[in-house]
Amino acid sequence: MMAAASQGNTSLISVTSKYVAPSDPSLPALALQITSLVGSYMIWVGVTNQPPESVQNAARSGVLCRDWACAMPAPPGHAGFGPATSLFRSSSSDVSFSMAQRLARRFHRQIFLSVDVPATLLSTPRGSHLLFDAEKGIVAALSSLGEHGQEVS
Repeated sequence: MMAAASQGNTSLISVTSKYVAPSDPSLPALALQITSLVGSYMIWVGVTNQPPESVQNAARSGVLCRDWACAMPAPPGHAGFGPATSLFRSSSSDVSFSMAQRLARRFHRQIFLSVDVPATLLSTPRGSHLLFDAEKGIVAALSSLGEHGQEVS
């Protein structure tokens, strides 16, 4: 009986990779890797030189702990943001914290978010555009996932 239950749960965990084309040709492309877990998403987003057809390889050459945060949705009936914390961060970047809070609020799930964008890009005037592209790409990707994190066609 227990083995059947654990076998049934394996389909509830999936990994999806997405390519996010830059909105500005002077910006690099982004890659997303979303691991859908039971009631939560673990998301890595980073710059990539990989072509769209090889985007699933981008996370392997990325850095998980460059800027990593966890956020929970607010309890039912409460407005605002739920609890959140930075797991790893550098003095030059803490963008994952607020982005994870916004995603948890929007999707009502726990969000583990790793933003792998070099500080040299974030410090440029176009750095905010790159982060906007990243968040927009994450929202689109999560919106395309169904109830159990499986891609909906």
